[in-house]
Amino acid sequence: MSSQIHGKAAQYFEQQKELYGSNIQLDEKLRPDRNFEKNSKSALLLKSFYEEIKDCQLCSLGSTRTKFVFGVGNPDADLLLIGEAPGKNEDIQGEPFVGRAGQLLDKILDSIGLSREEVYIANVLKCRPPNNRDPLKTESDTCKPYLQRQIEIIKPKLILALGRISGVWLTGEEMSLGDMRGKTFYFGDSELMVTYHPAALLRNPNWKRPCWEDMQKVRDRLKELTTKTSIS
Repeated sequence: MSSQIHGKAAQYFEQQKELYGSNIQLDEKLRPDRNFEKNSKSALLLKSFYEEIKDCQLCSLGSTRTKFVFGVGNPDADLLLIGEAPGKNEDIQGEPFVGRAGQLLDKILDSIGLSREEVYIANVLKCRPPNNRDPLKTESDTCKPYLQRQIEIIKPKLILALGRISGVWLTGEEMSLGDMRGKTFYFGDSELMVTYHPAALLRNPNWKRPCWEDMQKVRDRLKELTTKTSIS
């Protein structure tokens, strides 16, 4: 019994190392400029757009939210991560991915040599659905122009959808997460990939390994896209 326990413990910590990248040598060429211009055109446009929509009451979530969760990160990011909707902690703080799932997302990003300051993070919905239920179609349809405008301003080279609901919304295809993973889609001029939501990894650690495989593909493709741009 003792050997079985030690074996499972070793397997667990190996999964953590594989996902969190504790022994990974980061490729500095992947990193965008950490000191992005806070007064860039994209930054000013995002700030103006936030002021325009932050008091939105177009659906019932406007009356139940604590804070409007717009998005955070580099306004000129090459990589845009999009989740489903704010949770309890996000609703309180007004920032996406700040709870346990957010802490895990930070580690996932670090495993491929990035930080949340270098990417941009947003959600399909800007307000928390009561009891963290799935977004209603009417709610996501109402929020759709907001996220589309953010994408138009940021102009990311690559979008990473976190979770099936975000993936379905962005691809426009009613597919399982398994069918979306490993494929390349497009949203406007941006390439689009789909992987697990960090909250799902907290519920099921067995998905951490395939998520790490997805993130390796994200890392490699982002490097290709940024290299292509610098050459052209």
